[in-house]
Amino acid sequence: MRKLKSGDEVQVLQGKDKGKKGKIEKVLSKNDKVLVSGVNMYKRHVKRQGSTPPGIIDLVKPLPSSKVALVCPKCNLVTKIGFILKNGKKSRVCKKCKQEI
Repeated sequence: MRKLKSGDEVQVLQGKDKGKKGKIEKVLSKNDKVLVSGVNMYKRHVKRQGSTPPGIIDLVKPLPSSKVALVCPKCNLVTKIGFILKNGKKSRVCKKCKQEI
């Protein structure tokens, strides 16, 4: 089971967007990165190709998952994630408030 899942709210710990919060759009488990909405935005200049007009596009680049931390929805604090077994199922738990995520 992964610690971070899409839809989780996270806070950036390092880099140019340090302290910003956003939701995870996609988890790229192959290279251990996450796409966070509104964070790590870059501009790309595109040329005209066929009928598409030229212009500047905003792109979201992936962040390493070690550079983000989960924000607990219950206590609203940046926290680490623990796991417990409940009725034979593994579930994620906030280390600070001990509530299921």
